[in-house]
Amino acid sequence: MARCAFLGLGVMGFPMAGHLARAGHDVTVFNRTASKAERWTAAHGGGAAPTPKAAAAGAEFVFTCLGNDDDVRSVVHGDHGALAGLVRDAVLVDHTTASAALARELADAAAGKGAGFVDAPVSGGQAGAENGVLTVMCGGDAASFAEAEPVMAAYGRAVKRLGEVGSGQLTKMVNQICIAGLLQGLAEAVNFAQAAELDTDAVVDVISKGAAQSWQMENRWHTMAKGEFDFGFAVDWMRKDLAICLEEARRNGAPLPVTALVDQLYREVQMAGGERWDTSSLVHNLRGPRTHPGSRR
Repeated sequence: MARCAFLGLGVMGFPMAGHLARAGHDVTVFNRTASKAERWTAAHGGGAAPTPKAAAAGAEFVFTCLGNDDDVRSVVHGDHGALAGLVRDAVLVDHTTASAALARELADAAAGKGAGFVDAPVSGGQAGAENGVLTVMCGGDAASFAEAEPVMAAYGRAVKRLGEVGSGQLTKMVNQICIAGLLQGLAEAVNFAQAAELDTDAVVDVISKGAAQSWQMENRWHTMAKGEFDFGFAVDWMRKDLAICLEEARRNGAPLPVTALVDQLYREVQMAGGERWDTSSLVHNLRGPRTHPGSRR
């Protein structure tokens, strides 16, 4: 069992840290809103630290799970940041969906402390985090990954190294590119089935057993059909992720025409007040008159 620090107790980090504690690891948490850390210790035991530095002090593994690049920098750097408490031979693991450039920056900073680094964004959503069945996409040197892999197994159903530092973040970009296109296609299909007055339950039951099947179809078609979006992965966060994908594509020259289109369709959802709706809310754009700015009907 390992001494772990977990920094960031949002909808993903809170249950992930909980799985570490249930697996028997010694976990100290930090959250910028201290009440969340107090709630976590009440539920799982362990300890809460007043600063990232204090949480990281003496930890063999320091996990971060935050919102974006700047959030990670604010928690890792500085006099009270995690790097200030990072000990030699520890491993810093970043579960934030962030840029590959940030991963390389953190790896260099950790190396300066004699520590390892793994970029390890996750997929599976809040339900995957709560059930401990996340997919963890990792980049980093083989030795650091080998140390961290059995610890991450507490919440990861699939934990895989894809290459050197940054490879985990690049793989998560591939994941989000796939999801964006799938969700728009599913939204159009569900809306089409309803407009054609088909029995949508029966239609999806049939096509989900064939080549059209996907996780999004299995888990999102029904709430799409009912227009329910007050759950799941928020549109604001998806647009953040797609911005990372599009920026990386500009760097490496890969065309992303569908991803760029879906990003703008998510912008329409935001303009309709759906910033915190689930990403399946793309179907909202296909229904009824649009009265918000940018309306095409």
